[in-house]
Amino acid sequence: MMGNMEPVKFALIGIVLGATVVLPGISAGTMAVVFNVYDKLIGIITPNVKKILAAWKFWFPLAIGAVAGVFLVSKLVTVLYENYNVPTVWFFIGVIAGSIPLLYNKIRGSSSLAKKLPSFSSMICIVLALAVMITMKILNPGEESALYTEPALPLLGMLVLAGILAAIAMVIPGISGAFFLLVIGMYRTVLQAVSDLNISLLMPFALGVIAGLFAGAAFIRYLLSKAPEKTYGAVLGLVAGSVVLLFPGGFGEGVTIIFWVVSFFAGTALSFFLGGRKVNV
Repeated sequence: MMGNMEPVKFALIGIVLGATVVLPGISAGTMAVVFNVYDKLIGIITPNVKKILAAWKFWFPLAIGAVAGVFLVSKLVTVLYENYNVPTVWFFIGVIAGSIPLLYNKIRGSSSLAKKLPSFSSMICIVLALAVMITMKILNPGEESALYTEPALPLLGMLVLAGILAAIAMVIPGISGAFFLLVIGMYRTVLQAVSDLNISLLMPFALGVIAGLFAGAAFIRYLLSKAPEKTYGAVLGLVAGSVVLLFPGGFGEGVTIIFWVVSFFAGTALSFFLGGRKVNV
């Protein structure tokens, strides 16, 4: 029964990943960790075509959902983000909070003495990664950036670079690809190109994304193979630090408080439902 439901589950996860790709401050990598598909995604982003094809039952529904998330659900989420900011942000914070126990279990030592606490080196990685997220919060750029709609040679080069940086950021949990687009002033241009299906601007950006995904995934695979507990310690710090980036600056007032509390627990429940089981392919 679970095997029959997995394509639906992967499609739903893909929708969430796609929707978060275009929202500054919300990391698609974090969502992949939250829903327990991060390791598998990193493993199949490789030039090994045979390996990719063998895992099609995993990535195909995920990709279909992600495309739907980018082009359809992201519009809805953007509207909610703009008009119901506090409850929407607390929903995503709840989703992230629900993943913390899963990540914590990945960094605990294997010996009976160390089962309750991570190693000292893992704790250092957690603290350093958390410090990176706090620094990003302090340096967070505004959402104003130039808007370009016509292709030009310098712009095409910037779009390739934007795609590379955004993709590398996407595979690092806690760091938003859209955040880097804001940093280099390409956020509005890319978002408008997606909305208008402007192929002349989307093509160079997509080429950069592909190059960035391969480079970023190879780097993460290397870290996981050499120092898995320390790597997941850093991931935990980045994911926990996402809450710092997302925190809306308050809890609202009146009925808004009820809405954010409900949103928070709904996000936590979704995280447990979609992320609490091992991915089978």
